[in-house]
Amino acid sequence: MDRSTRSAACSWLEAGRAGIVVEVTEARGSVPRETGTRMLVGLSSAAGTIGGGHLELQAIARAREMLRTSEPAAHAAHTAHTAHTAHYPLGPALGQCCGGAVTLRFAPLDAEAMACWPAAAPRFHLQLFGAGHVGRAIAQALAPLDVVVDWIDERDDEFPTTFFEHGGVWPAHIRRVCVDAVEAEVRIAPPGAFFLVLTHRHDLDLRLTEAILKRGDFAFFGLIGSKTKRARFVHALEARGFEAERIARITCPIGLDSIEGKEPAVIAASVVAQLLAVRTAPLSATTPPAPRLRALQT
Repeated sequence: MDRSTRSAACSWLEAGRAGIVVEVTEARGSVPRETGTRMLVGLSSAAGTIGGGHLELQAIARAREMLRTSEPAAHAAHTAHTAHTAHYPLGPALGQCCGGAVTLRFAPLDAEAMACWPAAAPRFHLQLFGAGHVGRAIAQALAPLDVVVDWIDERDDEFPTTFFEHGGVWPAHIRRVCVDAVEAEVRIAPPGAFFLVLTHRHDLDLRLTEAILKRGDFAFFGLIGSKTKRARFVHALEARGFEAERIARITCPIGLDSIEGKEPAVIAASVVAQLLAVRTAPLSATTPPAPRLRALQT
Protein backbone atom coordinates (compact mmCIF):
# COMPACT_ATOMS: atom_id res chain seq x y z
CA MET A 1 0.00 0.00 0.00
CA ASP A 2 1.15 3.51 -0.89
CA ARG A 3 2.20 5.53 2.15
CA SER A 4 2.37 8.73 0.09
CA THR A 5 -1.34 8.44 -0.73
CA ARG A 6 -2.19 8.00 2.94
CA SER A 7 -0.01 11.01 3.77
CA ALA A 8 -1.90 13.07 1.18
CA ALA A 9 -5.19 11.96 2.74
CA CYS A 10 -4.01 13.13 6.17
CA SER A 11 -3.08 16.51 4.69
CA TRP A 12 -6.46 16.86 2.96
CA LEU A 13 -8.30 15.97 6.16
CA GLU A 14 -6.31 18.47 8.23
CA ALA A 15 -6.99 21.18 5.64
CA GLY A 16 -10.73 20.40 5.61
CA ARG A 17 -10.58 19.45 1.93
CA ALA A 18 -13.39 17.18 0.74
CA GLY A 19 -12.41 13.87 -0.81
CA ILE A 20 -13.52 10.32 -1.45
CA VAL A 21 -11.41 7.31 -0.47
CA VAL A 22 -11.71 4.57 -3.10
CA GLU A 23 -10.57 1.18 -1.74
CA VAL A 24 -10.22 -2.22 -3.37
CA THR A 25 -12.11 -4.41 -0.90
CA GLU A 26 -12.17 -7.58 -3.00
CA ALA A 27 -10.04 -8.73 -5.93
CA ARG A 28 -10.69 -11.96 -7.84
CA GLY A 29 -8.68 -13.39 -10.69
CA SER A 30 -6.33 -11.23 -12.74
CA VAL A 31 -6.67 -7.65 -11.49
CA PRO A 32 -4.40 -4.58 -11.66
CA ARG A 33 -4.12 -3.97 -7.88
CA GLU A 34 -4.52 -6.03 -4.72
CA THR A 35 -7.06 -5.86 -1.91
CA GLY A 36 -6.40 -2.92 0.41
CA THR A 37 -5.17 -0.60 -2.34
CA ARG A 38 -6.60 2.91 -1.98
CA MET A 39 -6.72 6.11 -3.95
CA LEU A 40 -7.93 9.55 -2.94
CA VAL A 41 -10.22 11.53 -5.24
CA GLY A 42 -11.10 15.22 -5.07
CA LEU A 43 -13.11 17.39 -7.42
CA SER A 44 -10.04 18.60 -9.30
CA SER A 45 -7.24 16.18 -8.38
CA ALA A 46 -6.47 12.67 -7.20
CA ALA A 47 -3.68 10.82 -5.39
CA GLY A 48 -2.65 7.20 -5.73
CA THR A 49 -4.02 4.62 -8.15
CA ILE A 50 -6.17 1.50 -8.11
CA GLY A 51 -4.58 0.30 -11.33
CA GLY A 52 -5.47 2.78 -14.07
CA GLY A 53 -7.45 1.99 -17.17
CA HIS A 54 -11.22 2.14 -17.55
CA LEU A 55 -11.78 0.90 -14.00
CA GLU A 56 -9.97 3.88 -12.52
CA LEU A 57 -11.71 6.34 -14.86
CA GLN A 58 -15.10 5.01 -13.77
CA ALA A 59 -14.08 5.07 -10.10
CA ILE A 60 -12.93 8.69 -10.33
CA ALA A 61 -16.14 9.69 -12.12
CA ARG A 62 -18.27 7.95 -9.47
CA ALA A 63 -16.31 9.53 -6.60
CA ARG A 64 -16.61 13.02 -8.10
CA GLU A 65 -20.30 12.54 -8.62
CA MET A 66 -20.56 11.74 -4.91
CA LEU A 67 -18.73 14.97 -4.10
CA ARG A 68 -20.85 17.07 -6.43
CA THR A 69 -24.19 15.71 -5.21
CA SER A 70 -23.41 15.78 -1.49
CA GLU A 71 -24.75 18.61 0.62
CA PRO A 72 -22.15 21.23 1.67
CA ALA A 73 -22.95 20.44 5.29
CA ALA A 74 -22.01 16.83 4.71
CA HIS A 75 -18.61 17.97 3.41
CA ALA A 76 -18.02 20.01 6.53
CA ALA A 77 -19.02 17.19 8.85
CA HIS A 78 -17.38 14.46 6.72
CA THR A 79 -20.27 12.13 7.50
CA ALA A 80 -19.77 8.48 6.58
CA HIS A 81 -23.37 7.46 5.83
CA THR A 82 -22.82 7.83 2.06
CA ALA A 83 -20.20 5.08 1.89
CA HIS A 84 -21.08 2.29 -0.52
CA THR A 85 -19.53 -0.47 -2.62
CA ALA A 86 -19.66 -1.28 -6.32
CA HIS A 87 -18.65 -4.46 -8.16
CA TYR A 88 -16.78 -4.31 -11.48
CA PRO A 89 -16.19 -7.37 -13.71
CA LEU A 90 -13.19 -6.06 -15.63
CA GLY A 91 -13.69 -8.05 -18.81
CA PRO A 92 -17.41 -7.92 -19.71
CA ALA A 93 -18.25 -4.64 -18.00
CA LEU A 94 -15.16 -2.52 -18.70
CA GLY A 95 -13.47 -4.17 -21.64
CA GLN A 96 -10.18 -4.60 -19.77
CA CYS A 97 -8.09 -7.62 -20.67
CA CYS A 98 -7.28 -8.48 -17.02
CA GLY A 99 -10.39 -10.65 -16.88
CA GLY A 100 -10.83 -10.56 -13.11
CA ALA A 101 -13.34 -8.76 -10.93
CA VAL A 102 -12.93 -5.96 -8.40
CA THR A 103 -15.17 -4.62 -5.65
CA LEU A 104 -14.57 -0.98 -4.70
CA ARG A 105 -15.67 0.88 -1.60
CA PHE A 106 -16.37 4.61 -1.88
CA ALA A 107 -16.27 6.49 1.43
CA PRO A 108 -15.96 10.18 2.37
CA LEU A 109 -12.57 11.21 3.69
CA ASP A 110 -13.06 11.54 7.43
CA ALA A 111 -11.57 10.41 10.73
CA GLU A 112 -13.23 7.01 10.43
CA ALA A 113 -11.74 6.45 6.98
CA MET A 114 -8.27 7.30 8.28
CA ALA A 115 -8.70 5.03 11.31
CA CYS A 116 -9.40 2.13 8.96
CA TRP A 117 -6.46 2.97 6.71
CA PRO A 118 -3.39 1.17 8.11
CA ALA A 119 -0.01 2.85 7.95
CA ALA A 120 1.89 0.43 5.75
CA ALA A 121 5.51 -0.46 6.39
CA PRO A 122 8.06 0.60 3.75
CA ARG A 123 9.29 -1.95 1.24
CA PHE A 124 12.69 -1.85 2.91
CA HIS A 125 14.99 0.31 5.04
CA LEU A 126 18.26 1.06 3.27
CA GLN A 127 21.51 2.51 4.50
CA LEU A 128 23.14 4.02 1.41
CA PHE A 129 26.79 4.91 1.95
CA GLY A 130 28.27 7.34 -0.55
CA ALA A 131 27.06 10.61 -2.10
CA GLY A 132 29.08 10.43 -5.31
CA HIS A 133 27.61 10.19 -8.81
CA VAL A 134 26.24 6.65 -8.39
CA GLY A 135 24.96 7.33 -4.87
CA ARG A 136 23.09 10.39 -6.12
CA ALA A 137 21.58 8.45 -9.00
CA ILE A 138 20.44 5.66 -6.67
CA ALA A 139 18.91 8.15 -4.22
CA GLN A 140 17.04 9.82 -7.09
CA ALA A 141 15.78 6.46 -8.36
CA LEU A 142 14.53 5.56 -4.87
CA ALA A 143 12.81 8.90 -4.25
CA PRO A 144 9.42 7.91 -5.81
CA LEU A 145 9.33 4.55 -4.02
CA ASP A 146 7.81 3.55 -0.69
CA VAL A 147 11.12 3.00 1.09
CA VAL A 148 13.19 4.56 3.88
CA VAL A 149 16.73 5.59 2.99
CA ASP A 150 19.49 6.78 5.30
CA TRP A 151 21.90 8.37 2.82
CA ILE A 152 25.23 8.65 4.60
CA ASP A 153 28.49 10.43 3.75
CA GLU A 154 31.21 12.25 5.64
CA ARG A 155 31.31 15.05 3.02
CA ASP A 156 28.42 17.43 3.49
CA ASP A 157 29.13 19.32 0.26
CA GLU A 158 28.60 16.15 -1.80
CA PHE A 159 24.89 15.99 -1.02
CA PRO A 160 22.87 17.82 -3.68
CA THR A 161 20.71 20.53 -2.16
CA THR A 162 17.94 20.09 -4.74
CA PHE A 163 16.22 17.11 -6.25
CA PHE A 164 17.55 16.58 -9.79
CA GLU A 165 19.24 19.39 -11.70
CA HIS A 166 16.05 21.42 -12.22
CA GLY A 167 15.48 21.88 -8.50
CA GLY A 168 12.83 20.61 -6.13
CA VAL A 169 12.81 19.35 -2.57
CA TRP A 170 14.09 15.92 -1.60
CA PRO A 171 11.29 13.74 -0.19
CA ALA A 172 11.33 13.19 3.56
CA HIS A 173 12.02 9.46 3.29
CA ILE A 174 15.45 10.16 1.73
CA ARG A 175 17.28 11.20 4.89
CA ARG A 176 20.70 12.73 4.30
CA VAL A 177 23.14 12.03 7.13
CA CYS A 178 26.56 13.71 7.34
CA VAL A 179 28.84 12.24 10.01
CA ASP A 180 32.57 11.75 10.42
CA ALA A 181 32.52 8.11 11.56
CA VAL A 182 30.12 6.73 8.96
CA GLU A 183 30.72 3.11 9.94
CA ALA A 184 29.18 3.86 13.37
CA GLU A 185 25.83 4.34 11.59
CA VAL A 186 25.72 0.62 10.81
CA ARG A 187 24.91 -0.13 14.45
CA ILE A 188 21.67 1.87 14.42
CA ALA A 189 20.14 0.30 11.31
CA PRO A 190 17.05 -1.82 12.07
CA PRO A 191 17.25 -5.63 11.87
CA GLY A 192 16.67 -6.84 8.34
CA ALA A 193 17.94 -3.63 6.80
CA PHE A 194 19.44 -3.31 3.33
CA PHE A 195 22.95 -1.88 2.89
CA LEU A 196 24.69 -0.41 -0.15
CA VAL A 197 28.32 0.62 0.13
CA LEU A 198 29.75 2.84 -2.60
CA THR A 199 31.99 5.43 -0.97
CA HIS A 200 34.93 7.34 -2.42
CA ARG A 201 37.59 5.25 -0.64
CA HIS A 202 38.32 1.53 -0.68
CA ASP A 203 39.57 1.57 2.92
CA LEU A 204 36.27 3.08 4.05
CA ASP A 205 34.37 0.51 1.98
CA LEU A 206 36.31 -2.21 3.78
CA ARG A 207 35.60 -0.79 7.24
CA LEU A 208 31.91 -0.57 6.42
CA THR A 209 31.95 -4.11 5.06
CA GLU A 210 33.44 -5.39 8.32
CA ALA A 211 30.84 -3.54 10.40
CA ILE A 212 27.95 -4.88 8.31
CA LEU A 213 29.22 -8.46 8.31
CA LYS A 214 29.72 -8.36 12.08
CA ARG A 215 26.04 -7.43 12.49
CA GLY A 216 24.97 -10.29 10.30
CA ASP A 217 21.23 -9.55 10.48
CA PHE A 218 20.99 -7.72 7.16
CA ALA A 219 18.58 -8.73 4.40
CA PHE A 220 20.83 -7.48 1.60
CA PHE A 221 24.37 -6.11 1.42
CA GLY A 222 25.68 -4.73 -1.87
CA LEU A 223 29.22 -3.47 -2.42
CA ILE A 224 30.06 -1.52 -5.55
CA GLY A 225 33.08 -2.78 -7.47
CA SER A 226 34.45 -5.28 -9.91
CA LYS A 227 35.14 -8.98 -9.45
CA THR A 228 38.76 -8.00 -8.80
CA LYS A 229 37.70 -5.74 -5.93
CA ARG A 230 35.55 -8.53 -4.53
CA ALA A 231 38.51 -10.93 -4.61
CA ARG A 232 40.71 -8.43 -2.76
CA PHE A 233 38.06 -7.83 -0.14
CA VAL A 234 37.49 -11.56 0.31
CA HIS A 235 41.21 -12.04 0.93
CA ALA A 236 41.29 -9.15 3.43
CA LEU A 237 38.19 -10.37 5.26
CA GLU A 238 39.52 -13.92 5.50
CA ALA A 239 42.71 -12.51 7.01
CA ARG A 240 40.58 -10.75 9.59
CA GLY A 241 38.91 -14.01 10.57
CA PHE A 242 35.53 -13.83 8.84
CA GLU A 243 34.10 -17.18 7.81
CA ALA A 244 33.46 -17.97 4.15
CA GLU A 245 29.71 -18.36 4.64
CA ARG A 246 29.41 -14.81 5.93
CA ILE A 247 31.66 -13.34 3.26
CA ALA A 248 29.58 -15.09 0.60
CA ARG A 249 26.58 -12.94 1.56
CA ILE A 250 28.23 -9.88 -0.01
CA THR A 251 26.74 -8.94 -3.37
CA CYS A 252 29.59 -7.56 -5.48
CA PRO A 253 29.38 -6.42 -8.23
CA ILE A 254 25.94 -4.88 -7.64
CA GLY A 255 23.07 -4.67 -10.10
CA LEU A 256 21.36 -7.11 -12.43
CA ASP A 257 23.64 -9.02 -14.79
CA SER A 258 21.18 -8.54 -17.65
CA ILE A 259 21.49 -4.73 -17.57
CA GLU A 260 24.65 -3.37 -19.19
CA GLY A 261 26.07 0.14 -18.96
CA LYS A 262 28.30 2.11 -16.63
CA GLU A 263 26.43 5.42 -16.65
CA PRO A 264 25.35 6.32 -13.08
CA ALA A 265 21.66 6.40 -14.03
CA VAL A 266 21.89 2.95 -15.66
CA ILE A 267 23.72 1.50 -12.67
CA ALA A 268 21.11 3.04 -10.38
CA ALA A 269 18.21 1.54 -12.34
CA SER A 270 19.90 -1.87 -12.25
CA VAL A 271 20.63 -1.70 -8.52
CA VAL A 272 17.15 -0.49 -7.54
CA ALA A 273 15.62 -3.30 -9.63
CA GLN A 274 17.87 -5.72 -7.73
CA LEU A 275 16.75 -4.33 -4.37
CA LEU A 276 13.09 -4.62 -5.32
CA ALA A 277 13.65 -8.22 -6.40
CA VAL A 278 15.00 -9.24 -3.00
CA ARG A 279 12.34 -11.19 -1.13
CA THR A 280 12.99 -11.12 2.59
CA ALA A 281 11.68 -13.98 4.70
CA PRO A 282 10.72 -13.31 8.34
CA LEU A 283 13.80 -12.20 10.24
CA SER A 284 13.67 -15.15 12.63
CA ALA A 285 14.06 -17.49 9.67
CA THR A 286 16.83 -15.59 7.92
CA THR A 287 19.02 -14.09 10.63
CA PRO A 288 22.33 -15.96 10.75
CA PRO A 289 23.98 -16.70 14.06
CA ALA A 290 26.33 -14.15 15.57
CA PRO A 291 29.65 -14.01 13.72
CA ARG A 292 32.30 -16.44 14.84
CA LEU A 293 35.71 -15.08 13.95
CA ARG A 294 38.50 -17.56 13.48
CA ALA A 295 41.60 -16.94 15.56
CA LEU A 296 44.17 -15.14 13.46
CA GLN A 297 47.35 -17.06 12.66
CA THR A 298 50.38 -15.65 14.37
